[in-house]
Amino acid sequence: MQLLKDKILNEGKVLPGNILKVDGFLNQQLDIRLLNEIGKEFAFLFKDLGVNKILTVESSGIALACVASQNMGNVPVVFGKKHKTLKRGEDFYAAKIFSFTHNREYEVTINKEFISKDDVILIVDDFLANGEAVNGLMDIIKQADAKLVGVGIAVEKGFQGGGDKLREQGLRVESLAIVENMDNGKITFR
Repeated sequence: MQLLKDKILNEGKVLPGNILKVDGFLNQQLDIRLLNEIGKEFAFLFKDLGVNKILTVESSGIALACVASQNMGNVPVVFGKKHKTLKRGEDFYAAKIFSFTHNREYEVTINKEFISKDDVILIVDDFLANGEAVNGLMDIIKQADAKLVGVGIAVEKGFQGGGDKLREQGLRVESLAIVENMDNGKITFR
């Protein structure tokens, strides 16, 4: 998606440790025009698959999942929570996810009432690096005996291999911008 690639090239920043900072338009401050175009693209890419639920992880994936939902008939958006709360209850699915960006492991939980065996699920997220978040959500989908039909990612860090590993498993992964490398602060796409 050229609009997203242009934003990354013009406004993204490469930080030490292969961190791509896009918080000025995708993670903290949101460019709504860009998000709407991303939502339209995900809807186009995954049309006719019978998606009745979109799954993501808090917090940066929520906005993308919501705009995708608007373009897919307003299907429910469910997000995994990274933080335990008193109102979580005992009836939930859980999976461990290691965050590359934060360099720590989270237990992500989803209340069992929000995912069932009748669900046809699309995972949507902002970044894909090593594939940990997607693997964790896939584990939760498996626990629920639901059906996963694909993964929509805004920015994939192709050089980290997570997307390639998921594709090798036969999973349909559609990334709108795949960063091939970020050598010396210069971003190039696949």
